[in-house]
Amino acid sequence: MKIDILTLFPGLFDSPFSESIIGKAQQRGLLKVQTHFLRDWAEGKHKITDDTPYGGGDGMVMKPEPIGRALDDLRVSSSGSPVLLMTPQGKQFRQEDAERLAGHDGLIFVCGRYEGFDERVRYLVDEEFSIGDYVLTGGEPAAMVMIDAIGRLLPGVLGCDTSAAGDSFSDGLLEYPQYTRPEDFRGWPVPDVLRSGNHAAIARWRRQEQLRRTYQRRPELLEAADLDAEDRRMLEFIRQEAGEEE
Repeated sequence: MKIDILTLFPGLFDSPFSESIIGKAQQRGLLKVQTHFLRDWAEGKHKITDDTPYGGGDGMVMKPEPIGRALDDLRVSSSGSPVLLMTPQGKQFRQEDAERLAGHDGLIFVCGRYEGFDERVRYLVDEEFSIGDYVLTGGEPAAMVMIDAIGRLLPGVLGCDTSAAGDSFSDGLLEYPQYTRPEDFRGWPVPDVLRSGNHAAIARWRRQEQLRRTYQRRPELLEAADLDAEDRRMLEFIRQEAGEEE
């Protein structure tokens, strides 16, 4: 996959994407992340990319012309790549979006700054995304989060293609608790079932703990989760334990 990033601060991406899993994926040729300096498409002596808003108001607004010219060129060099706009007004990014976007050969990210974009920039993109209900200094951190979530799903990036299958949100639920050595840490032991060698019992325990953790921490996820009859029996037991009725 090739990922193009349009930004006023390309240097912000150097360290995050040269280390760890994403860095190794680039070294192995599984992923290519390329940043593009927005001012390269700005005109005039000062390469201005922002201006005061019509109607007055505080701050500066990103101009549409440099972004439009940049996207015209990037769409030629990265033909077929969806253009994604990072904005607090966008759709909240979720695991299913990461899985869907990982199916493309390329993606183009547009990172804003200042008070946001000229409204007409929205006509130039395919989708708008936010990573949460808060405002960042720019779209770069949001793009980093999305690229990390998408990149790790590409075949071969994690080394074991099934590694992502049990992650939180991969099946609509939070992940079950994980343990490693030592068997007892400060009086907190590893559950007996995980040391039993009974794989069927372990699988059942893990599914029940997935449901329990989701019920306790993110109960709204259960409304959309694909639960079978056994899941619902486990969930009813968990609710009864908590002293609630379905």
